[in-house]
Amino acid sequence: MFVLWYLDNAIKRLSKEWTYYSNCTYLVVRKGVFLTMTELILGIDIGTGGCKTTLIDTHGNFIADGFSEYITYRPFIGWAEQKAADWFPAFLFAFKSSLEKGGVSAKQIVGLSMSASAHNVVLLDDKNCVIRDTIMWTDQRSAKESEFLKREYGDQIFRIGFQVPAPTWTLPQMLWIKNNEPEVFNRISRIMFIKDYLRYQLTGEWVTDHIEAQGSLLFDNTNWRWAPELCSLAGISTVLLPPVVKPTDIVGSITAEASALTGIPIGVPVVNGAPDTALEHYCVGAIEEGCCVVKIATASTVSIFRNEAYPHEAVLTYSQVPDGLWSTCLATSSAAASLRWYRDAFCGLELHQENNGGKDVYQLLDEEAEDIAPGSSGLIFHPYLMGERSPHWDSKLRGSFVGITAHHVRGHFSRAILEGVAYSIKDNFVIAQQMQPVRQISLVGGGAKSPLWRSIIANVLGKPIIKYYKDDSSFGAAMLAGVGIGVFSSHQDAISKCTREAERTYPSLDTTEAYKNGFKLYREIHNKLKDSYKNYESS
Repeated sequence: MFVLWYLDNAIKRLSKEWTYYSNCTYLVVRKGVFLTMTELILGIDIGTGGCKTTLIDTHGNFIADGFSEYITYRPFIGWAEQKAADWFPAFLFAFKSSLEKGGVSAKQIVGLSMSASAHNVVLLDDKNCVIRDTIMWTDQRSAKESEFLKREYGDQIFRIGFQVPAPTWTLPQMLWIKNNEPEVFNRISRIMFIKDYLRYQLTGEWVTDHIEAQGSLLFDNTNWRWAPELCSLAGISTVLLPPVVKPTDIVGSITAEASALTGIPIGVPVVNGAPDTALEHYCVGAIEEGCCVVKIATASTVSIFRNEAYPHEAVLTYSQVPDGLWSTCLATSSAAASLRWYRDAFCGLELHQENNGGKDVYQLLDEEAEDIAPGSSGLIFHPYLMGERSPHWDSKLRGSFVGITAHHVRGHFSRAILEGVAYSIKDNFVIAQQMQPVRQISLVGGGAKSPLWRSIIANVLGKPIIKYYKDDSSFGAAMLAGVGIGVFSSHQDAISKCTREAERTYPSLDTTEAYKNGFKLYREIHNKLKDSYKNYESS
């Protein structure tokens, strides 16, 4: 009794918070009251449209998330750039938002990891200062360099890197900088990728993962190293590129400076991470052969999984987080980006109202589209706002609305965008099915939140699709961090504890038949217009 009395009175005299740590919880004494604080894991995604953060606990339960947008600059047609200085403030805002929504503290975080879109490099000089804005994966300026590389070195590049040169890859982007900005090119001392630059700001460490490296088209997929032969085509040395380690490796810890900015304790381990698409696959448990994941985010992808690489000129070939797993991926450049463009270009009043407490504009557009019958009364949209990747690999393609009549209202246009993106997904899905039998389809990305868009995709594909409660890459990054720091014993353990199916959407026979006719028309219009775009100016 004396000991308890002494401890109680000693605690009451404490002027500061006192913390005892044991077995995945914090015991906190604040003003003489015992509290427990669950340990948290943080996932960060520096996405194309903004930063999202997700917090989970060490049992795999979702706690909260936060989001902050930033700008993609488009000074010329086909160009897309972002400022590295925008990412860290966006992360801080999203992180603070997730802490507030969850009613938790940054002190509870015991590990973190991150993701970002692939192919995008941050160039630094010998003082580790950023020397130009980052050319994004949607950028089309390096079309000439891509054609040159394909014509002169295409076989070599495909044999080593498993991909066909196109403007989305880092290799032709770097060649463009060499050809057009020699004063920038000659100052390059370090090359980082977006997620690795954020991690560098948190830890001071310079590394990357093998999936990110593959996205540069500077990596040897057979010998598992940077490829001097491919780097030389861009005029760079492999010494400019970071060491490559596994996604689950602990690669550093929170520095004192980062701790002061974020509130995360000094020394908290930081796990390497992986590109956004890989972690979206991961967080819905797509780690076995025969799984298929359809993503609707800024871009859309159709990914099927197999236990060995299957390089093909029409697709993207990537390894995945689990050892030995590969994906065959086909990609639409402008998916949800098409809807965001439409919102920003034509819904200024509604955006203003939303920012002043009004209805979410995306929800409004969804409601208008839902009032329109499947097929949008013959209105067809092609989502080629930034050219197109698979299956066409044509940077000259342009977006279009075709079939406009006086009958059409805004709801028709809203629905036509959703259907046009779904047709583009089917364009890719047809090829994917020819390469690997598909046993189930999971839908991920921001666009998957729309019940209408889910229904349209299920009907266009003629297949049931599965939606999960949480399916974004920041959630996957948090799961990956849990594996890296040992909270989860394996990838399967992380998936079993974190992944939860929310809903299955089944196609309707009548609607599927209607969309078969719509897809046929979509393809016919594409074939008739594609040559018309070849003489369009790019600036």
